[in-house]
Amino acid sequence: MHDPVWTSVIPPLLAIGLAIATRQVILSLSIGIWMGVWLLGSSNPVAAAAGAVDAVISVFSDVGDTRVLVFTLVIGGLIATIEKLGGVRGFIHLLQDREWITGSRRAQWLAFGTGVVVFIESNITLLIAGAISRPLFDRFRVSREKLAYIIDATSAPICVLIPLNAWGAVIVSLLASSGIENPIDVFVGAIAFNFYALAAVAVCAVVIARDIDIGPMRAAQARTQAGEFLWPNATPMVDPSLLDVQQERQPKDSARLMLLPVLALVVSMPLGLFITGDGDLSAGSGSTSVLWAVLVALGVAWAFALSARLASLETLMQLFLKGAGGLLPVAMILLFSLALGDIANALGTGVYVAQLAQEAIPTAFLLPLLFLLSAFIAFSIGSSWGTFAIMIPLAMQLVGALDMNASLFLAAVLSGSVFGDHASPISDTTVVASMAAATDHIDHVRTQLPYALVSAAIATLAFFGAGLVML
Repeated sequence: MHDPVWTSVIPPLLAIGLAIATRQVILSLSIGIWMGVWLLGSSNPVAAAAGAVDAVISVFSDVGDTRVLVFTLVIGGLIATIEKLGGVRGFIHLLQDREWITGSRRAQWLAFGTGVVVFIESNITLLIAGAISRPLFDRFRVSREKLAYIIDATSAPICVLIPLNAWGAVIVSLLASSGIENPIDVFVGAIAFNFYALAAVAVCAVVIARDIDIGPMRAAQARTQAGEFLWPNATPMVDPSLLDVQQERQPKDSARLMLLPVLALVVSMPLGLFITGDGDLSAGSGSTSVLWAVLVALGVAWAFALSARLASLETLMQLFLKGAGGLLPVAMILLFSLALGDIANALGTGVYVAQLAQEAIPTAFLLPLLFLLSAFIAFSIGSSWGTFAIMIPLAMQLVGALDMNASLFLAAVLSGSVFGDHASPISDTTVVASMAAATDHIDHVRTQLPYALVSAAIATLAFFGAGLVML
């Protein structure tokens, strides 16, 4: 590692600044890597470009990082298989056949509960919850904007609290690549301090229980009570995949195609940790376990589809490749962010920033500032995962240099990233929430923002308090 100097912060700052300005996360990370290689001693920009390519390729030399990249593609194949072969439709009709929803309050709790229970991946959570709940919201005259808020507040905020899904795998991988010896323990320890995610879910529950409509949401609810589902000139967002979910029941649709793989995924993850840790869950390999788990879930989905004659082996392979391709951009962001993290470690970026913070920033303000910085980046680039990739390595270097609680710093980054993503009009989850609720996207952003700001204020105060007490 180089002696830390002020130039060590240039690569991550350059990547952050370009990502905010251009919203091109992969390109911005690439330029940050190139600058980092140049600062590490490359003789000229051309040589640095060649070194940057090698830096990206060298990520694959770490088997843990490679497992997570493969996992990202496999989970895309699993989601496509479940969606396209009728697992989601079957689950929807199973709930509707039970006739459990008899009023507007129960319809809202159904949307909330679906978001909490279906925690595989944030976008599929949104699509399932929206498809199940929207007809009920329309029937009982609850605004679609409120549906969009409820499912948005229980997608990413729930997913980021669960170790046994794609979010957990990504976070654990970034921790491991940042030199954290027990990344799973650090992640589990951060759950109780993930103040924005906890506040967002709690505020949403209170909003449903007390029927609280504030600001633009009150106007949207009054309009819906009058029989108008949308504002004049509003444009509801509709996505082809959402239309697939809403199709009428097909003879071969089966809720088991969704429930069995999810059950296999949830059971296989801790079992993998137990096996790889020789009986100690905390010592297990997170990257190995999550890859095994999703492969087992995919195998269960394929076995059920073949036994029920839902699809041929050729069709299953085509669905897998299509789904994997859908998550290729996420895998690319992870690949380039891992490379930038390695470069930052070599430059001593975290050590330098920690020294600067120790001298210039009161300890109690570190966590709130980390939360707000992560939120600003996520809001600007519209990606919580992209923000994870940029901020987690930097935060962990601060932890190492200052010898502080890694879980607290991780929680500040995760909370800020989810808040920024939750409030951003360019976030994929915000867009998909609008699609799933069939409401105008900007109307969703406007009506959701007051609730998100309340949760963010609670989180900021909580991080300040935690900094006073625990740092």
